[in-house]
Amino acid sequence: MEKTIKGKPVADALSDLVKKETEILKGKNILPKLKIVRVGEREDDKSYERGAMKRMESCGVLCEVLTLPQDIMQDEFIKHLKSVNEDESVHGILLFRPLPKQIDEDVVKYVISPQKDIDGFNPVNVAKVMEGDDTGFEPCTAKASMEMLKYYGVQLKGKRAAVLGRSMVIGKPVALMLLKEDATVTICHSKTENLPSVTKEADILIAAVGRSKMVTSEFIKEGAVVIDVGINVDEEGKMSGDVNFDDCLNKASLITPVPAGVGSVTTAVLASHVLKACKLLNK
Repeated sequence: MEKTIKGKPVADALSDLVKKETEILKGKNILPKLKIVRVGEREDDKSYERGAMKRMESCGVLCEVLTLPQDIMQDEFIKHLKSVNEDESVHGILLFRPLPKQIDEDVVKYVISPQKDIDGFNPVNVAKVMEGDDTGFEPCTAKASMEMLKYYGVQLKGKRAAVLGRSMVIGKPVALMLLKEDATVTICHSKTENLPSVTKEADILIAAVGRSKMVTSEFIKEGAVVIDVGINVDEEGKMSGDVNFDDCLNKASLITPVPAGVGSVTTAVLASHVLKACKLLNK
């Protein structure tokens, strides 16, 4: 059995479902639409933007980009965001973060409409993820990790899972989603004592700590499933994950590569969230 589990088959399967449902909605003259809001010209934002636009096109989802200057002040930014909220043709909003330092994310997260907040930024959606309320929107990367596990038939009920990282973007929400699937979850972080001994107890390890190749074979249990969410780029522009793939390959039962792993599923989840938002707004 192939140990390396790639994202493309997962993304393709999700995209096919979105495309079919989008065609049905278009027959009712309903056109799902995503609005990307980008501040400045960060290369990582622009790279994700290109991938998102390509995915939306392949799924039949409309997509527009609102680009704002890096030095935009908070009041002006909020005016633009409220305008997107009020645009009835827009069903999903993707706001690239982090925002520039002059814009307070703790203020902005309450401005974005929870009904259009397809990347789980608004506290309403954070609460819905905690409650297991399916009308909410999980952060797309966290949901992509779960889609990988689902597609490859990984049993979660009753299993031990360790999440390495506690961010609101991946660590905390994916822990809640694993808990919803009846896994027993441990959240680990930089202050966890004897970290390898803790993660080595897990049947499923999700690495989302943001440190290149930090997770070595000593961190994982024999036969564990390893999902690497990390994206790190070195001085030469070479991409790596949080897991030392070569070192862990023989010990894991299933393991995701970087690139070509979870990251390729994220835009497909984004498309599915736009579709979901569109359906909820057109009930």
